[in-house]
Formats: sequence, structure tokens, C-alpha cells
Amino acid sequence: MEMTIAFILGAVIGSFLNVVILRLPKDESVVFVPSHCPKCQTPLKPWHNIPILSWLFLRGKCAFCHSAISPQYPLIELLSGTVFLILAAKLSLSISTLFVGLSFLMLLALSMIDFRYKMVPDSLNLLAMLFAIFGAWSFSGVLNNFQNALLFAGGFTLLRFALSYVLTSRVRREAKKYAASWSKNYHIYPFIEAMGEGDIMVAATMGALLGVKLTLVAIFLSALLALPVMLMLLKRTQEEQRVPFVPFLALATLIVYIFDSPILRYIEANY
Repeated sequence: MEMTIAFILGAVIGSFLNVVILRLPKDESVVFVPSHCPKCQTPLKPWHNIPILSWLFLRGKCAFCHSAISPQYPLIELLSGTVFLILAAKLSLSISTLFVGLSFLMLLALSMIDFRYKMVPDSLNLLAMLFAIFGAWSFSGVLNNFQNALLFAGGFTLLRFALSYVLTSRVRREAKKYAASWSKNYHIYPFIEAMGEGDIMVAATMGALLGVKLTLVAIFLSALLALPVMLMLLKRTQEEQRVPFVPFLALATLIVYIFDSPILRYIEANY
């Protein structure tokens, strides 16, 4: 019964998450505008918003204009329900589990938005971090999570600064080789950012959820998960080579969180 409640709760939140994913990048209200068909704009009835089941009963089509409904809707609801189910099986249902689950669902929304729009909204990023920090549900735990969040936010900020400096300096040296006498004192080269500010906030969330050792493992795992995709895009244009990294960070965080105990045992046994 507990697992069923967890899955239904996650799926219901996932239904709202679909609204956030579609509206937030367009600066539309996620609260005050009722759910409607994106094609014909007809407001949906309550029975059209039942997670997963409505999409199946409607056969993936709008009940009014019969235009196709994206499979993203049931997929996000299914993933959200599964995340809550896994967390409930690992931690049991509690306020702490709810906060941790909400943090992972914010990461899921960030992953979808980053994948579709190449953007990472600050509002979702802050919510993900806050839910992760308060997931401990004790003063000492919250303090420790906050400390870990600051540690990785600071670490990623320094890494971003150092890598950006190295990459920009390399471009600067190349640009000076071809600079004319009249332009040698002007910046004719771009400033290259090694990573986005959104990745820094995601790292803070990872630190709060996993702690120091496990976050380092998750960062390494995210790089491994992203590597095949990056290799496949090597021959594409520079714009096409831009890989959204948040989905890989989020997936790696969930994997490491689920298997935290065996990973920690392995680390302690080998180091």
C-alpha cells in the first residue's frame, strides 16, 4: 500500500511537472492559467488530467481537436512515479523522503528543459537545492547538507573560472597572431565559458543529496555517461556539439543515491 501511495504521489507531481517544463521556458504562469490543449487552447476537464491513464484512454490525442499529445506527458509522470517508488522502497514514506523526491523531480524538470531549450531556470535550480538541503529533516543533517552544497558550489565555481581562463587564453594567443597593428589593443577574441552557472547550482544540489565522497563518484559517472554522446557529435557543427550536461548529472546522482551503500563500501575497502 505504501509503495502504491508513493507511485501515485510521484505521478501526480509529475503531471504538474509537465506544466512547469512546457511553460517556464516561455515565461508563462504555471499556476493561474488552467490546463489546456496547446493546439486548440480548449481548457481540459478534470478527467483529462489523470496521470498516465488519461493519455492512454485518449490514445495520445486531444479529446477536442484530436491533435497528437506528446508522449512526454505520460513519460514524465511515469518517471516521477518511479522515482518516488524507488525512494519509498529505500527510505520508506516520510517528510524527508518527500523532500528528497521533490529535489530529484526538480532535477528531472531541469534535465528536460536543458535538453529541449538548452537553458537551466534558476527558480527550479534553487528549489532542487533547497529540497535537497532540507531532506535531512534534522538540524545537524540540514547543516551538513548546506555545508556540502556550499563546498561543491564553490568548487565548481573555481573550476569554471580556471577552465574558462585556460580556454580563453588559448584563443587569445591564436588571435594575437593575426591581429593588425591597429587592433592589437582591442579584444577581438571571445570569452569562452567552460560550463554554465546552472551546472554550479546542480553541483550544490548533488553535494546536499550525496555528501562529498558520493558526489565525486556521481560527477565521474556523469562524465562517463556523457562521453559516448560527445563522441557521436564530434563531426557535427559547433552548435550541434553543445551537449546539455544537466541530464547526465541528474541521472548519475539518482544512480549513486540508489546504490550509495555498496559504493561507499567499495570506496572504504579500496582506499
